[in-house]
Amino acid sequence: MSDFTIEAELRETTGRGEARRMRRVGKMPAVIYGGDKPELPITLDAMSTAKLLDQEAFYTSIVEIKIKGARGSNKGLVKDVQWHPVREEAMHIDFHRVSAADIVHVEVPINAINFEKCPGDIKGGILETIRHSLEVACRADSIPDSIDIFCAQMDIGDAVHVEDIALPDGVEIPHDINFTVLSVAAPKVEVEPSEDEAVEAVADETTEGEADSENADS
Repeated sequence: MSDFTIEAELRETTGRGEARRMRRVGKMPAVIYGGDKPELPITLDAMSTAKLLDQEAFYTSIVEIKIKGARGSNKGLVKDVQWHPVREEAMHIDFHRVSAADIVHVEVPINAINFEKCPGDIKGGILETIRHSLEVACRADSIPDSIDIFCAQMDIGDAVHVEDIALPDGVEIPHDINFTVLSVAAPKVEVEPSEDEAVEAVADETTEGEADSENADS
């Protein structure tokens, strides 16, 4: 698990108008809540925060939030990011307070390892990822950056189910059924037309050409 630190300032006023004003000056509104403590509206530097949001590990890591002028710091997980409906631009972040020992439920991405070396890929098989991420339950300080699935032995027709996955100590995947996470499908084969179908196609083209010629002469 990776750790991140982010600088913040307290927001004295809230509302849509204030949020728009902050964005115009390069700030991003955010909030910290949970942990039986008061909700804290804060602002972040938009440019530096955007760089963090580009890192996949940021979403599964404890973030230390240092608020200017306040004693100590808050630690939290990214709970939600609101994005602009047109531009690829974050508009607001929700952080949920956690301590290291808290049990949390988070979405963690799937990482298929060594598929390019497996028999199925060599035969032209296609890796079909049914679940691109999985919900895990674990301590907040033990969230894996990814769930690694080793594919080196997979052949066409093979599948990996949730109960097949080897998990780090202390990490669980809550589930009721043993659902499929990924599989190797057979390559798609283009069917060549039969000899009769090819003859019929040529005949149709010839007939259409003759009809066009007659219409042009009339």
